[in-house]
Amino acid sequence: MTQRIWNFSAGPAVLPESVLEEARNNLMSLGNTGIGILEHSHRGKAFLAVYEETVALCREIGGIPDDYDLLFLQGGASTQFFMLPMSLLSKDQTADYLVTGAWSEKALEEAARYGKTHVACSSEDKNFSYIPKTCNYSEKPTYVHYTSNNTIFGTQWSGMPPVPANVDLICDASSDIFSRPIDIAKHGVVYAGAQKNLGPSGVTLVIMRKDLVERGSKDVPTMLQYRTHAKNDSMYNTPPTFAIYLVGLVLKWIKQKGGLEVMGDLNRRKAGRLYSYLDQSKLFKGTAAVDSRSQMNVTFVTGNADVDSKFCSAATKAGFDGLKGHRSVGGMRASIYNAFPEAGVDALIDFMRKFEAENPA
Repeated sequence: MTQRIWNFSAGPAVLPESVLEEARNNLMSLGNTGIGILEHSHRGKAFLAVYEETVALCREIGGIPDDYDLLFLQGGASTQFFMLPMSLLSKDQTADYLVTGAWSEKALEEAARYGKTHVACSSEDKNFSYIPKTCNYSEKPTYVHYTSNNTIFGTQWSGMPPVPANVDLICDASSDIFSRPIDIAKHGVVYAGAQKNLGPSGVTLVIMRKDLVERGSKDVPTMLQYRTHAKNDSMYNTPPTFAIYLVGLVLKWIKQKGGLEVMGDLNRRKAGRLYSYLDQSKLFKGTAAVDSRSQMNVTFVTGNADVDSKFCSAATKAGFDGLKGHRSVGGMRASIYNAFPEAGVDALIDFMRKFEAENPA
């Protein structure tokens, strides 16, 4: 077997090795069915058992109340950028957006196709390097939308933004879903592409309060109505069965680790070690404001593009993959999602120390 290396990819990202091994064992035959997990009908008893267990685990681990539907959809978070306003926003209504990065910008742009939009806060003035401390909401927003973690810029909301009373809060949690506890009951909708913390690419988890499902517009295509998927247990058409199966395995792994409180502690510890090194380094500097730092994506630079490039090249040769930063920020980005091991963070810090000694500022 090829030696595995440290995978700092922003997504699709590292998965628990025990999950990969169990999936491998079930490729030829799911249990004793004689049919591999990739081949099972989504209508058959074997897959339905997988689906029901995955839903139950998701509700248990995430503390999802009974009055919320849990949907496994396709199209990624990018589809939710337009599917949500298409369903919940009309031409005479206003939706407020908290713009803290590229993905919230894209969500805002899509919403403008269906109704009025208002930017309640933005950190664009400093290249999205911080989370705004105040929001100026419109008079009667239909909903407030925020992105809980900003993968590209390495920032994260430490908690939920305060919103006006009786206004539904919608969260794109694609890059920090189930990395820490989240109060679902204080949100109208939480959605996330799975490929950071929950599983592989190809499936999007949508957690939506039932009254919002029913309130949604009926004057949109059938496949783009949430009620369609809620009424059919996410199986109106063939769902991404293998991706759902892997999400179930990851949820089992999270439960075995102790749940979201333990996962949150682990992620704070991993990120804290890396930030502590950056804070004392004379060569490397973090790019996100200290009080806005992400526990999922640690962004940093040397201040010299040539040295950044040299570091990324040396890191790749040493077995550290995916460290090159997004083109809009440059530098480096270490994505250390749920399944990324503490040993990998320690190995990166050791390598950075060695590189710094050989390339003093």
